Amino acid sequence: MSVLVDVCSKDDLADIDALWREAFPDDQPRHRADVAVPAKLAFQPDLCLVAREEGRVIGSIIAGYDGYRGHINRVAVLKTHRGRGVGARLVREAERRLSALGCTKINLQIRAANHAVASFYRGLGYAVEENISMGKLVAADDPS
Repeated sequence: MSVLVDVCSKDDLADIDALWREAFPDDQPRHRADVAVPAKLAFQPDLCLVAREEGRVIGSIIAGYDGYRGHINRVAVLKTHRGRGVGARLVREAERRLSALGCTKINLQIRAANHAVASFYRGLGYAVEENISMGKLVAADDPS
């Protein structure tokens, strides 16, 4: 089967939601597809990508560029399609698009205990950096 990597659309939301629920079962509500995808489609929509096979979404990635650094988030591939290079194709296409915008460095975050994902990214040339990742929720009404 042929896999196509393309910009996602609102029509992909249900498939992305199902994909993310499988890939990220412990996610906070603020990370759900119905929140994240419309927000991304409103800002830098060309960096919200899906992998399709026979029209069905089998993978996704969200990238961003702030004019200084690139970021990769939400790389997911259906369990039935893992190990076929779909995730690598999504990352490479996001890297290509970020590079075309002038990006020279890409950051991403993964959970420290997720050794399989760390190995995946190492295979794509990413390295662990000695940084501290910090975050802050700025939405006052967001309890998660």
